[in-house]
Amino acid sequence: MSTDSTFLGDLPPGEFRAAAHAAVDWIADYLEHAAQLPVKSRVQPGDIRAALPASAPARGEPLEAMLRDFRDTIMPGITHWNHPGFFAYFANSASYPGILGELLAAGVNANGMLWVTSPAVTELEQVSLDWLRQLMGLGQGWFGQITDTASVSTFYALAAAREQAGYNVRVQGMAGRADMPKLRVYCSEHAHSSIDKAVIALGLGHENLVKIPADENFRMRPDALESAIQADLAAGFHPIAVVPCVGTTSMTSVDPVRAVLRIARAHGCWVHVDAAYGGVTAIVPEMRHLMDGTDDADSFVVNPHKWLFTPMDCSVLYTKHPDALRRAFALLPEYLITSTQTETVNLMDYGIQLGRRFRSLKLWMVMRAYGAEGLAERIRFHCDLARDFAGMVHFENGGWELTAPVTMSLVCFRYAPAGMGEAEIARVNAAIMERVNADGRAYLSHTKLNGKYTLRLAIGNIRTDRSHVETAWADLLAAAATTMAAASPVA
Repeated sequence: MSTDSTFLGDLPPGEFRAAAHAAVDWIADYLEHAAQLPVKSRVQPGDIRAALPASAPARGEPLEAMLRDFRDTIMPGITHWNHPGFFAYFANSASYPGILGELLAAGVNANGMLWVTSPAVTELEQVSLDWLRQLMGLGQGWFGQITDTASVSTFYALAAAREQAGYNVRVQGMAGRADMPKLRVYCSEHAHSSIDKAVIALGLGHENLVKIPADENFRMRPDALESAIQADLAAGFHPIAVVPCVGTTSMTSVDPVRAVLRIARAHGCWVHVDAAYGGVTAIVPEMRHLMDGTDDADSFVVNPHKWLFTPMDCSVLYTKHPDALRRAFALLPEYLITSTQTETVNLMDYGIQLGRRFRSLKLWMVMRAYGAEGLAERIRFHCDLARDFAGMVHFENGGWELTAPVTMSLVCFRYAPAGMGEAEIARVNAAIMERVNADGRAYLSHTKLNGKYTLRLAIGNIRTDRSHVETAWADLLAAAATTMAAASPVA
């Protein structure tokens, strides 16, 4: 075998340049014409795997062949989150400046575990998150770090809350300790499942996550929270954290954060605000009230990869108590000691990960490319589109109804003709959604509100305009007519 250094090194630069230029051209064409593709992938389970070789090649293959297989084999298995008709879950989108930032970050391949391992990674993250804090109108005193998703951000926040409770769980653990009561965490019955997973992963026990009932607008009830805490105290439990939401997953309801804070503070609880989706509404001045009270919380999470046009993944955890995070996670083996240890922030100290990607670059470029006014205009436009769609539902004759208030850019609705029972309504709406999603011009998801099957249309893609919303509504009306016709007995 040859031992030539060129053979053992990377591919020739010219080959990379050609493939990279082709890839960028493909991305630009893809985003420009994404609306022409069916939103939801139409492959069947196992199709992609069956189309790929069962093992890696013995000899290297050209990049051109990989790009061809990407287009022909991989892309059919992609559901297009960048499609302007993607209205399922919480719509997201990768903007051009964000994609450029991701490309550059991959090129430099920096690891920001310590300040010294790439000072720009740490310092740009600090600057970018301070910019974002200011855009949302929040005060000084917040320490921010970028994680991958809200699930990890919430896990970190509750780990800090557990540390702040004072039982030295980091050293002694929790098992078999007579000196340690069961620790309790509280959230709305409509809170995201990431809170459940954080409680499970932290060893608190799923049964110790207390779901607080909501009011008629799906907001956590402060009186029910107070009653639950009082009952737990009487039973010998130790309340440690409350998690109100600004933009719940099913219907983007907004919990009364300020009222929750007063109760939590009276009982010494950490308050973590889940604003993963809704937090960016504070960039819009007239919507800033939705984050009322958050500035007095202990931590909160917001996800730029949801509604701030930043490619996956980019979640931001802010806290007023970075010392609690450090106590929960910091370790310093000999091989990580540096001469600047006491002068700099080392982001490895604030979570379980040692290695850290250069995620702030794409967020920084997005904020620079659109500016405060441009970001606010886009978020405001999406909320306007949601209200327009809600109007279409509300004023349509024949059984369509809204099922939750429209607070942001999500609309919850369903088809419920008079005289139809709940089981039949659920079956019909599921069939309507399947028809719309199969048609390929729009993609919706569903939830259940008070046990009622509900359709969700979430607007958040930077390329979505009024025509895409109108198309989704036309497809819904057509799907409802077809579904009802199919269900009617033939004369």
